[in-house]
Amino acid sequence: MENNALKPGDFEQDSIRRETDRIQRFFSRPFFLSLTIGFPFCLYKILFGVMAVRVGSDAANTLLESFGWIIVIWAGIDLVMNLGRAFLDLLHRQAGFEYCTIAQAGRIFHRPMSFLALDTMVSFVIICMMLWSGWIAYLTSPERYLWYFATTLNLVSLSLVSLYNETRMAR
Repeated sequence: MENNALKPGDFEQDSIRRETDRIQRFFSRPFFLSLTIGFPFCLYKILFGVMAVRVGSDAANTLLESFGWIIVIWAGIDLVMNLGRAFLDLLHRQAGFEYCTIAQAGRIFHRPMSFLALDTMVSFVIICMMLWSGWIAYLTSPERYLWYFATTLNLVSLSLVSLYNETRMAR
């Protein structure tokens, strides 16, 4: 016959498990994801688009300038989508749309998460292009602070989630 009596420490372990689950749920909420991933990625895209407009305008390169405006508009739509997801999450409502336009297009193929991963890769490519092209050096002071803010928010939150997950697994 099985002994189902509580053992010393069971209550504490159950309490820790519930707290852990609550923290884990917060890290996967649309509010947290939009704030720490979506919003920073939108800022990177907007700043990249702004720089393309600026460089294209200075060089009388209409193609580059137009490309920049397309990036700014695309990033602006993604920003509105992320803000919408975050706001609806705070209201405890489900969003009928994805975090970004690329993931939204992924719904056509029933693969929004795969397309979200593609958007993440494109965002990282944009970051690399800003760095390797040297355009990052030409951001205005307010633009630089937006870049710093986006980077800090994204990297610190990533580190926090990683640290939490490692601590959780060590228990």
